[in-house]
Amino acid sequence: MTDWWRNAVIYQVYVRSFADGNGDGVGDLIGVRDRLPYLAGLGVDALWLTPFYPSPMADFGYDVADHRDVDPLFGTLADAKALIDEAHGHGLRIIVDIVPNHTSAAHPWFQQALRGERRERYIFRDTPNDWESIFGGSAWTQVEDGQWYLHLFDPSQPDLNWDDQEVRGEFESILRFWLDLGVDGFRVDVAHGMVKPRGLPDIGRGEQATMVGREPVPFFDNDEVHEIHRSWRRVLDSYPGERIGVAEAWAPTPERLANYVRSDELHQAFNFHYLFAPWDAAELREVIDASLATSATAGAPTTWVLSNHDVKRHVTRYGSLARARAAALLTLALPGSAYVYNGEELGLPEVLDLPPELCQDPQRLRDPDSGRDGCRVPLPWTRDGGWRDPWLPIPAGWAELSVQAQEGVPGSTLELYRAALRLRRDLGGDLVWHDSPEGTLMFSRGPVVCAVNLTAEPVGFGVDGTLLIASDVPGAGDSAAWWKVKCQP
Repeated sequence: MTDWWRNAVIYQVYVRSFADGNGDGVGDLIGVRDRLPYLAGLGVDALWLTPFYPSPMADFGYDVADHRDVDPLFGTLADAKALIDEAHGHGLRIIVDIVPNHTSAAHPWFQQALRGERRERYIFRDTPNDWESIFGGSAWTQVEDGQWYLHLFDPSQPDLNWDDQEVRGEFESILRFWLDLGVDGFRVDVAHGMVKPRGLPDIGRGEQATMVGREPVPFFDNDEVHEIHRSWRRVLDSYPGERIGVAEAWAPTPERLANYVRSDELHQAFNFHYLFAPWDAAELREVIDASLATSATAGAPTTWVLSNHDVKRHVTRYGSLARARAAALLTLALPGSAYVYNGEELGLPEVLDLPPELCQDPQRLRDPDSGRDGCRVPLPWTRDGGWRDPWLPIPAGWAELSVQAQEGVPGSTLELYRAALRLRRDLGGDLVWHDSPEGTLMFSRGPVVCAVNLTAEPVGFGVDGTLLIASDVPGAGDSAAWWKVKCQP
């Protein structure tokens, strides 16, 4: 199959919270392998695995100490290879996280830098500027000899210097290591922030504001980063089987985001503008139109995502499970590639009442209102959770949201996702909008019509066709439905 990634549904596995294969309360690669039949049966095309590399876990694995191995918490390199091979046997592709903006402070390179050796691989200077960390406070930490090093995130995550040729060569080698092991691509963490503005100028307090989330954009959406992505595309293209790169790029506009997916750069970029759009028909349509138009200029597919490991789950953001179910049908009907965050197929909400002493997110420790622990609670496989002493407690109220409780139950959110993912494979053609009542959206793709009511009141869409799937009674408040029609409305 060519260009598999253009219409793929990619399932994000937050490894430590997905499935526990050895009973220590932390998800691992063995647990993912055990659940491959579940994922294949769900109907997704690929898995994106969050970092499983050796790490002190100061930022849950996004502080990498060794990019070519597996942390014992998650298994072994042999487990990774077995997972890749078994996933392929189930028809699933594997995408792994690559973290190029920074390393762990425990990385051998940074330990050398602390001894005054090879500091050019990181960003050291004698005087800090006024940049702030995403996690709060200064983005600079002073070392014993008086110099300061840059960290856009936690002090335990020193930023690499991408002007250094050794850094560039090292990461191309890391890509080849995992490609040789059989992975099908990479999700590139902080793809927009790897190259810093020349001279590291002060930017003024308050000017480093976040635009759509946690990243300092547009200031760090630097054009020079694209040279790196082009070099990575050449590496990907040198391997058979269409290996892909996916940019986690926080850009100020859809037009800027499209730069990351030009034909000689990465294949996809996360569409955070869609993720953060409110539950409002007019605003969603505006974001959908802008996303489709700008990705088309680059000849790339648009991506659609509702939740991930860095934001509150969309059941909670939208305010109800009904809206989340409708949003799923809207999202899966759109042309392009869709991402599903583990547990959203169960309708899991954000956990807002975790005991403070159990919360470990470094972002929360600096800003209690922005913690991400609540979207990372382990998945409930059975009514009793299915975990032994999970690293974060699974709410008792999730019993009826568990896989065990929903499997095979008509109308459950799990079965809604399974049905939608199965039907989605037959969707084709461009999106065509149709007139519909105020506060609603209706469009077709070929013979399939998707209608979404974003209001609380029932409406009549007047679609003459065969109902394929619905999140609720068609036309009910906060609902969505697909029909197959002979003639488009």
